[in-house]
Amino acid sequence: MKKEMQDIVYDIPTTKPQIRRHTLAVLVDNEFGVLARVIGLFSGRGYNIESLTVAEVDGEKKLSRITIVTSGTETVVEQIKKLLEKMIPVYKVHDLTVEGAHVERELALVKVVGVGANRVEALQIADVFRARVVDSTMESFVFELTGSSEKLDAFIALMQPIGLVEICRTGVAAVARGKNGI
Repeated sequence: MKKEMQDIVYDIPTTKPQIRRHTLAVLVDNEFGVLARVIGLFSGRGYNIESLTVAEVDGEKKLSRITIVTSGTETVVEQIKKLLEKMIPVYKVHDLTVEGAHVERELALVKVVGVGANRVEALQIADVFRARVVDSTMESFVFELTGSSEKLDAFIALMQPIGLVEICRTGVAAVARGKNGI
C-alpha cells in the first residue's frame, strides 16, 4: 500500500502587527491611590507609558483627568482600555487617537548654556520655533516652548550641540476637536 504525501500549506502572516502611538483620556475619581493603581496596571503587564499628565477637572464632583500616551498593537491597546474600564474609580476611557481628530500640546522648559556665537545661534533657533526666553543670565537661557511632541523633540535636538544642559517637559495634554467633551 502506497501513501502519497500531501503538501501542507500554512498561512503564516508575513507582516508584524503595527505598533501605533495612542493618546488615552481617562476620567477618574480624584482620590488617594487612583494614579498608583492606573500606573500599576501598566507596569504589572509590562506596558510603557510615554507621557502622563494628571489634573483635577471638576472640584465639585472630585474628578480628575489622566492623559496617557502609550504605544502598542491594536490588540494591546484594546486590552489596556478594557482593563482601565474595569477599575472601580474609572468613569470613562477615551482613545483620542481612534475616536477622531484631537489636539495635543506639550510644554517644555529648556536650559541652554553658551557664550558668543552659541548664544546668538540659540536665540535664532528659538525665534524660528517661537520659543520664549523666560530666564536669562550672562551664561544661559531658559526657553519656554509649547507645541506637538515632535516640535519639542526637534527644538531639543538642535539645542544639544549648542549647549543644552537641562530639559523639563510637562507631558501631553490632549482634547478632542468639536463640540463634545468626555
